[in-house]
Amino acid sequence: MDWIAFLSETEKRIGVLTKAAPEMTKGYGTMSRAAKKNGALDEKTKEFVALGIAITTRCESCIGFHVRSLVRLGATRDEIIEMLEMAAYMGAGPGITYGAKALEAFDQFAAAHARDV
Repeated sequence: MDWIAFLSETEKRIGVLTKAAPEMTKGYGTMSRAAKKNGALDEKTKEFVALGIAITTRCESCIGFHVRSLVRLGATRDEIIEMLEMAAYMGAGPGITYGAKALEAFDQFAAAHARDV
């Protein structure tokens, strides 16, 4: 995939949406600036968090935007790789914990069904 071209096309589509729904996109922009503001965490750390979320939610546009921001903020390839390791770990961990919840739900529904039969 050509990520530079992909983001360019995405930005064009977002531009069309911005013209159609200016108040919504203005609100989103305000939220974005507030979330990225340096505080207890700096912007670079926040972008790493956002990239991890983008990966686990499978948002290709988000991946492109946050990687581009991380490059601008001076992230190294080694930092990206370590963050990717955490994203992979967290992608598998929730599958296990939500799988356990699904099994618990099954057991409860099956028990209730057995009582009703």
